[in-house]
Formats: sequence, C-alpha cells, structure tokens
Amino acid sequence: MPTKIPSLNGLRAFESAARHMSFTKAAEELNVTQTAVSHQIRRLEDELGIRLFLRLKNGLALTDEGRAFLPGIRSAFHEIRCATEMLLDTSNNSALTISTLVSLATKWLLPRLPSFQDAFPNIDIRVTASTELVDFRKGGIDAAIRYGFGDWKGLQADWLMSDEIFPVCSPKLLTGPKAIKSPADLANQTLLQVSGMTSNDWNMWLRAAGLPEKLAEGTRLTFDLTMMAVQAAIDGLGICIGRTTYVDDDLKVGKLVAPFNLRLKSDLGFYLVSPLDIANSKKVMAFRCWLIDLVKQELTAQAPNTANSRWEQD
Repeated sequence: MPTKIPSLNGLRAFESAARHMSFTKAAEELNVTQTAVSHQIRRLEDELGIRLFLRLKNGLALTDEGRAFLPGIRSAFHEIRCATEMLLDTSNNSALTISTLVSLATKWLLPRLPSFQDAFPNIDIRVTASTELVDFRKGGIDAAIRYGFGDWKGLQADWLMSDEIFPVCSPKLLTGPKAIKSPADLANQTLLQVSGMTSNDWNMWLRAAGLPEKLAEGTRLTFDLTMMAVQAAIDGLGICIGRTTYVDDDLKVGKLVAPFNLRLKSDLGFYLVSPLDIANSKKVMAFRCWLIDLVKQELTAQAPNTANSRWEQD
C-alpha cells in the first residue's frame, strides 16, 4: 500500500525552518506566525511518528532523522517551483541581465547558455562580466553568479557548485628533457597563478602534497584573470594551479592534462544571487531552475577521471 504523503503545509514549514534553522525566520518567509510554524512542524512530527528538530535553549538543531529527511524535501519543493515556472512559461518577451566574473563567463557559462535559450526562447539574455562585485542598488542587474561563502546580506543566495584545486598543464609538458614526471619536477617549470583571493593556491596544494613550499618560489607568471592563466597553460608556458570550473572543459577535450591525482576541495563556492524583491520573478526563477538542474546533471554525469594523472600521493 502506498505511503501517505504528509501534510504539505507541514513539509513547507519544515523545509523553511531547516533552511533558516529558525521558526521565526520561517514564519516571516511563509507569512504566518511563529506559533503557526511550530504547530505545523509538531503536527508533521506526530504524523510521521519521528522527531525532526531538537528544541534547544540556544536555538534549533536537526535530529539525525531530520537531516536525512531534508535533502529529499528540499529537492521536491525545488522541482515544484521549476514545474510551476515552466507551466506559466514566459509568454511575454523579457530580458534577463546576468553579472558574473569575466573568466567564469568565458570558460563556463557562455558555452552552456544555448541550452537555456532553447528552453526559454522568449527570454533575452544579457551577460555583463567584470572582476568587481555588482552593486544591485544601482539597478539593471537581475542576478549574479558570485564566489564566496554565500553570506551576502539582503540577497537570496542559491548554492551552485564548489571547486577542486589541482595543477594542470599542456600535454606537451609531459614529454621532452624537462618532462613533468613527479611533483619534484615543478622546480624546473614556470608556475602560473592568478592574483587576488586564489593567489595562495599553489602554496596550499604543495602543503597538502607534503612538499616544500619553496618549490613555488621559482619562476612564476601571475595573471589578473583565470582565463589568461588557463590559456597560458594550454599554450605550454608553464603549469597552472587550476580550479575545476575553469579547466574541466579543456581537460575533457585534451587541451590540458592533470599530471597529479591530488585535488583539494575549496571552502568557497559559486552561488546564484539576486535581490530579494525580484528573486522569485519569472525570468530569475527560470534561470535559477535551469542553472541548478544543469549543475546537478553535470555532477551526476561526472566520474573521477584519473586517466591523465601520473602521480598519486602515498
């Protein structure tokens, strides 16, 4: 006999409260009282016969059962929102202006935009790229892809993906008199890096590999833009400390190889952010649903690829 679906009001209250870890913030989002949220969640717990939250003196915490329950419920509401957006569609022609980093636009977003245009032909996309954070208060920008911890005040931030950090180079650097055969050979190579918040990537990777950071004290080329460092690696000018989002496509087609297996997980991530007052507009919702689904599909299809790796940490 099929399992009965619990109360949708209770599920909505649970998802919102778990996301905010606050009954009060969930009540504000759902436009009900804090007491109503508490009662809805209590009824849901009684209906399931399972406790989902621990009510602590200093706040809320999910039980083990609540943590296991949350991803499926969150995904279900995401699918409902997407399905509703597709049903309503975008019968009126509209323009959507997206801001992002120059390198992310060039190396990742632009090659994938045709599938959005196929799905939503009535939305005109405008992409503006810069190295600076967009100021939504100046108007004209509907959404942006930002890199950080997702804690931007006054904005809705939806998690997209994180990066792995690892060296990449042209296949031709794996042959010849200065061929890269082990990490020690980095001392004979020009190291390519990007200035700014990722400028310490080489040092972090060398530490994780158990190698002396002095290996990174030799010849370096530093670039303002990631796309320039990646292109320099493709051209054989040195070995670049790469990040997944910027190098995966070039790895897949063989323009780059990853000579070592060790990859570091970044603490930061990419988020789609938009002002709260337009975050649920048709065009922003359409782009958000498409983008999140795209990332999910790519992560699902992605398998560990070590075919081009020649060294593994003991």
